[in-house]
Amino acid sequence: MELNTEQIQQILPHRPPFLLIDHVLDYEPGVWAKALKHVRAEEPHFAGHFPGQPVMPGVLILEALAQTGGIALLSEEGNEGRIALFGGVQKARFRAMVVPGDTLELECRLTRRRGPVGTGEAIARVAGKVACTAELTFALQ
Repeated sequence: MELNTEQIQQILPHRPPFLLIDHVLDYEPGVWAKALKHVRAEEPHFAGHFPGQPVMPGVLILEALAQTGGIALLSEEGNEGRIALFGGVQKARFRAMVVPGDTLELECRLTRRRGPVGTGEAIARVAGKVACTAELTFALQ
């Protein structure tokens, strides 16, 4: 099931400029999601990270992955209108720079859940090449 920006905003509480996914390619509620983020030169963080050689901050790549996982989690029946907060990040590895003009291919699969807390395995790619992997912990509010 594909989602456009309007439909994403019906699931996630994030809004521009902090909505970091542009398009959901597919998802299974409560299980996994795949999304895209088009990295644009005019994004405000590039003014200082870094002048003359813009690189997307790793924390924003992690946030885009978390929002992708949020689609899987918050689209699940009974989770409508809730918020998924970061509980932690484990095993984060950055393998390639992400720069303006890139399209981040984002995937997150929910792997464990116990009550309102759970984890997801996440991977971000650019043109099929791994840019970042991480295990994300979330807490539902």
